[in-house]
Amino acid sequence: MLEKTWRWFGKKDPITLNMLRQIGVEGVVTALHDVRNGDVWSIEAIQDLKSYIEASGLRWSVVESLPVSESIKYAGSDRDVLIDRYKQSLRNLAACGIDTVCYNFMPVLDWARTDLTHPFPNGTSSLFFDWAEFAYFDIYVLKRKNASDSYRPEVLQRVEEIAETATKELDQKLVENIIIKTQGFVNGAITGKEADPLQTFRDFLALYDGMDKNQLRANLQYFLEAVMPVCAEVGINMCIHPDDPPYPILGLPRIVTCAEDIEWILNAVNQFENGVTFCAGSLSAGIHNNVPELAATFAHRVHFAHLRSCEILPNLNFVEASHLAGRANLVELIRIFEAQGRRIPMRVDHAPTMLGDEDKPYNAGYSFYGRMLALGQVDGMMAVVRDEMQQRSSTMTSNFAFSSMNSAV
Repeated sequence: MLEKTWRWFGKKDPITLNMLRQIGVEGVVTALHDVRNGDVWSIEAIQDLKSYIEASGLRWSVVESLPVSESIKYAGSDRDVLIDRYKQSLRNLAACGIDTVCYNFMPVLDWARTDLTHPFPNGTSSLFFDWAEFAYFDIYVLKRKNASDSYRPEVLQRVEEIAETATKELDQKLVENIIIKTQGFVNGAITGKEADPLQTFRDFLALYDGMDKNQLRANLQYFLEAVMPVCAEVGINMCIHPDDPPYPILGLPRIVTCAEDIEWILNAVNQFENGVTFCAGSLSAGIHNNVPELAATFAHRVHFAHLRSCEILPNLNFVEASHLAGRANLVELIRIFEAQGRRIPMRVDHAPTMLGDEDKPYNAGYSFYGRMLALGQVDGMMAVVRDEMQQRSSTMTSNFAFSSMNSAV
């Protein structure tokens, strides 16, 4: 059964646990955001936050995320030390009764968008990805070597049009949207306090020079082979988050983009604890993905779900859609996950900004009213699906009873 959860950014989050309880949230998705990446999460710190959550009548359902340090991803000289610390954090989480950990293996960047307040006709706004603006950032602002080789001719044509009228304000907006506002709160790598955030970002990219998809896969397998025995020992389910967007970007390899990628990961260490965070939004941003088919194929190894949906435009730009619309077909996903018959935490994600959300200090993509609307929409779909299942079960029971009675006669 899907559990209604909410991503909460800790005690300093302006959205309080009491607010979440009032709108029907059952579980909290959070992390120890004050712990530096690569350090061990102590039992004391975990238990302190867990007790704080439980005092509000909620439960800590999922850790999102226990970050995988960049050095593990690019196979730095200290990766074994960092993996040992990661394993200890897993043991400490299990000792506190927390059993689900979401993580990602995306090099440098987490999710990427070019516009964080793309306007809709109804007055709301949402996240938007424009390939031409992203390519303009890559070629003219970041100035990555041979960047133009990464883009389609029609995108490059539009890039030149943007370059003709580009301003310092546009350049700064793209820097903030792509490498500061969406990254600082996720992994703290780029915070905006750097003297030159662009150069800091270039230095991170340089760590992956020459790395291809096969090498990044090998680094992930090395990590999984090290941590999965601990997961099996202590009862922790780990679930990798798909790449967002599900394409190679900025010359970086991406390894969680499609069915073939997910199948490879699950087989790399073929045990139940090695699972997937099914982010319907990330997957639906890829024109190559049929999201319900992916859900049906991998539901048995889904430990956590992000229910959101994207709409792809004719030029392959994409925008966060209403949770009732878009390519993901959330009601069908709910049918698939509910049929698993086990608890799968679910949270809504990247909802619109509305009703004054834009004036609050919320993290990009994590509005209050917008997510509350999305949760209501998804809750309604869940109620319909559960009613369908109940009616189906009642019909089958009635048919069985009728058949048994006839046999007795």
